[in-house]
Amino acid sequence: MNLENIFSTYPILQNTPIQMILIIIIYAVLAKAVDLFISHGLSRLASLSSMKFDDEIVAAIHSPVYWTVFCLGILHALQLSDLNQPWRVILPNFTKSIILIIWTITSFRILRLTLRLSTLEGLLRRKIPINAFSIIRKLFRISILVTATIWFLGLWNVNLTPFFASAGIAGIAVAMAAKDSLANFFGGISIFMDSVFKEGDFIVLDSGERGEVLDVGMRSTRIMTRDDIQITIPNSILANTKIINESAPEPRFRIKVPVGVAYGSHPQAVEEVLLAVANDLRLVSKTPAARVRFRMLDASSINFDLLCWVEDPRQKGLVTHELLKRIYTALQEAEISIPFPQLDVHFKRN
Repeated sequence: MNLENIFSTYPILQNTPIQMILIIIIYAVLAKAVDLFISHGLSRLASLSSMKFDDEIVAAIHSPVYWTVFCLGILHALQLSDLNQPWRVILPNFTKSIILIIWTITSFRILRLTLRLSTLEGLLRRKIPINAFSIIRKLFRISILVTATIWFLGLWNVNLTPFFASAGIAGIAVAMAAKDSLANFFGGISIFMDSVFKEGDFIVLDSGERGEVLDVGMRSTRIMTRDDIQITIPNSILANTKIINESAPEPRFRIKVPVGVAYGSHPQAVEEVLLAVANDLRLVSKTPAARVRFRMLDASSINFDLLCWVEDPRQKGLVTHELLKRIYTALQEAEISIPFPQLDVHFKRN
């Protein structure tokens, strides 16, 4: 039996104000029932999972759902009213606007809960650059705000045709005037999506600059070179150039120290000396282990490469400096000669 049949059965209920009050009361009871279902049903179901994200989402939609059902009751009651213009239009649209505002605020809250580093890493199972959040948040916030604004204006029958026409013309003008800025913006998006590098990484550009990434912004990226010089590079250039990330995939850097010894030196003895020097230096990583490679029989020397790793690329210069000093001393102590180029000139008498 629907509400109309109930109202027609009892004459006292045929009074319009009484019908409106009863409808609002019924929707209030229904809203309370939905509230109890969310708080005792969905909340308990969400608590069974190991993630806190679903518990927070349920808590975020708890009150909005309750008030939405209650406002729907007001809309239903207003349909039975015999209000005169303009209240017949204003009151329903005002109630719809309240529902829209409630869910706009809720959307911002859900967006904030979703776009957290811990939440996204848990959902996507990957490392996400922290700098990407500022751009992603702004894009989604703008989308929510624009959608809510258009919906709000549509509720109040505002003609949006001139607005869209003006926005289209303005958009073309802005795109032509700011094409370089847009190229940098989308270049930054591609850097974030491809996870090319992040703050703290050491990169080498195709032009030869090498340094630590200080900041990845919406327009440009700043790096600090080993000479303590800050370089600002537009993202559109970085997105279309070759980049060597010395901090990826593992945050360590390999050092290669070439060493030449005189002919007559025993290769095994040279290898033992070089490995002992690398293993004794605290800054050299023990995993992977240092190694020595016999590279070349040169014109005046036997050439080896000492290969070892450091945990921080910033230590490359210091470790190379220490290795060269200790290698020179160790070879002298082992009586292994380090040759220097020599040129023998022979004069032939006619």
